[in-house]
Amino acid sequence: MKYSALLFLFCVSTFAFGQEAEKTLTFKEAVKIGLDHNLTLNQQENLLVSSQVNKTSGMLSMGPSVNINGNAGRNDGNSFNQQQGQVVNGVIDFFGATATASMPLFNGFNNFNTYRQASSQYEAQLHLVKRTNQDVIQLVAAQYLQCLLDQKLYHIQKQNMDTQQQQYDQIKAQVDAGARAEIDLINQEYQVKNAELLARRASFTLRNDLATLAQTLQLDPLTSISLEEPDWDVNMEDFEVQSMENMSDVALANRSDLAQARFLEKASQFGFQSSRGTYFPNVSLFAQYGSRYNYIHPSATFSPTNRSFEQQFKDDNTQFTYGLTFTIPIFGALQTRNTTVRNKVAFENMKLQTENTEIQVKSDVLRAYQNYRDARTNYEVTSTQLKAATLSYQLEKERFDLGASDIVALTLSNQNYVRAQGDFANAGYTLMFQRLLINYAAGTLKFEDIP
Repeated sequence: MKYSALLFLFCVSTFAFGQEAEKTLTFKEAVKIGLDHNLTLNQQENLLVSSQVNKTSGMLSMGPSVNINGNAGRNDGNSFNQQQGQVVNGVIDFFGATATASMPLFNGFNNFNTYRQASSQYEAQLHLVKRTNQDVIQLVAAQYLQCLLDQKLYHIQKQNMDTQQQQYDQIKAQVDAGARAEIDLINQEYQVKNAELLARRASFTLRNDLATLAQTLQLDPLTSISLEEPDWDVNMEDFEVQSMENMSDVALANRSDLAQARFLEKASQFGFQSSRGTYFPNVSLFAQYGSRYNYIHPSATFSPTNRSFEQQFKDDNTQFTYGLTFTIPIFGALQTRNTTVRNKVAFENMKLQTENTEIQVKSDVLRAYQNYRDARTNYEVTSTQLKAATLSYQLEKERFDLGASDIVALTLSNQNYVRAQGDFANAGYTLMFQRLLINYAAGTLKFEDIP
């Protein structure tokens, strides 16, 4: 009785866990989870914060800098004391503080170009985050589409397995009645086992692709996912694709990876100009204000007269210094030239990268345009193919039942019918997601546009 109760509790807890881990996802929910938890996107958003701080720092570097320095300690031995105006041999406690401010007046526009470089890097990172957002939507869409297709193919194979089993039972009854040869039953038994094998393979593929989707969405690996098929019009009659030239213009204006490349090119240009500024003299305005307090400990041979802290720190020991500082570079072991040449090469390489990205954008638009046209044609062809395969299988099945056809012709017709179902499902899901893929290629894909 005790073991029965424990077994009952274990079964109940296992059932509850399975129910709790089950998760049904719509496509938009999957995309939302992906955008919230994707590792790469979250890392790029964190780097965006760093770029914002770097930009602010570059702007403030053109203004003044202020520091306060201080020291406190004790000196035991000979030292010159300004309060006494003589060398004192003894123990002296001291405390001092100095406020220093400096303002750059001219440094070859180094700070200004550094700020412009940081500003361009921030804009580039901003566009990288936007494109990474679109990458996540595209990735989740592709994996979600694959899982839907796997799910459909599994149901097709499972239905075929049931059909083959029914056919086996029918042939077996005919063989028992002497109406068919036993070889037909053996051939049909092979078709049953083959259909079962294909169904198992489809099930394995579906399970693996669901695991990949769960990993992309950063879900618990133990979570069981079921997908809800989007209620979209696969014909997309309301979707009119622009001409390829218009799509290219839209992509060149909206693709965030191209905008990122352009801003990185600007950042490299400003970095090059900033390094060139180090060839010029550096002029700054400075000001310094400080004071000091000393306390001389009396000894057997010396009785000092220590003025108060307020008298020393506010009046006696105050010091205010201001003026200009300048630095003229003469020779620095070619370090400035080395940095300038390296930054110039980086700028030239970024120009090449921008040109390559522009070509890549146009190629993506061309592929997306052609893929959409091919997807529509493929959908229409597979639709006609499925109708023909369905009719052929039905007629062949009737001929087989009437004894006018053999098992080989029926098997071939059934294989064509199953293949046509899979091709049509593949074409339908591919066409269903082409609108997102076209918007992705054009750089206009947004989460809000998902139905």
